[in-house]
Amino acid sequence: MKAIVLKSPGGTENLVYTTLPVPEIADGEVLVQVKAISINPIDVKTRSGKGLTAKFQGLDPVILGWDISGVVTASRSPLLKEGDEVFGMVNFPGHGKAYAEYVAAPADQLALKPAGVSHEAAAAATLAALTALQALNSAGIKKGDKVLIHAAAGGVGHFAVQIAKYMGAYVIGTASAANRDFVLGLGADEHFDYKSAPFEDHYRNLDLVLDSMGGEYIDRSLLTLREQGTIISLPTGLREAVGTKAAAQNKNGYFIVVASSGKDMQQLADLIAQGFIRPEVSQVFSFEEMKQAHQQLETGSTRGKVVVKV
Repeated sequence: MKAIVLKSPGGTENLVYTTLPVPEIADGEVLVQVKAISINPIDVKTRSGKGLTAKFQGLDPVILGWDISGVVTASRSPLLKEGDEVFGMVNFPGHGKAYAEYVAAPADQLALKPAGVSHEAAAAATLAALTALQALNSAGIKKGDKVLIHAAAGGVGHFAVQIAKYMGAYVIGTASAANRDFVLGLGADEHFDYKSAPFEDHYRNLDLVLDSMGGEYIDRSLLTLREQGTIISLPTGLREAVGTKAAAQNKNGYFIVVASSGKDMQQLADLIAQGFIRPEVSQVFSFEEMKQAHQQLETGSTRGKVVVKV
């Protein structure tokens, strides 16, 4: 099978095209012929030597990627059968090996792809959508809660806006002025242009902030929360900082890491099938254009998701 291996951490030139044997599957796993792969910031960070690089030390070959949509070609699980069209985030935060024609995946980390949804759209609704869903579920949102979502036009953000609205929240999304209509079209009640003025000067007594930025955004976001309000931070390495800073203001601060879950994938599949959420795929690259897909994410200005078609 064709695959892309990471020769060593560094630039996109270290993504090397090669041919590898089709993986064997163990009990509880299925073999998926991959049709589309979603690319995430964690892919770029890990490729460059940050992110999950430490987890891959000593492994050979290293194959990046976790988000897939495809067709089951062999099964050693009662959960899925040959011919099923599936999607999911595989073995995160471990070795997903998604940059390949075939992936061995635990069946309980996948869900059936909704009928009528393309593999490209399904692949997009994996890591980013799971992150949004798991973060919002952990916050225990109640109907009518006021929620501020940073980077609302981005991968996690655009799913978070839609899921929070489904949960009954009043949603404020920060994004550039160019993405105003897009964010409001996702269902946000308000759009705030983060370039126009400091958001913390405009909002107070919010119930929840979903922060995908980190750094000074933690301190600034805390100013917008009511007492016992909650901030959930997504960037890695901030677990202690967000909790300590929040507690000092009688507020709640949490750091979460998304985890593979077939149960949560099924919830996403149902929401997509019912029209409550829709993945935004801004660009589709060919498998041979993986380097360009990484370079697009590195611009930091991607709307929705970048997908690679296999």
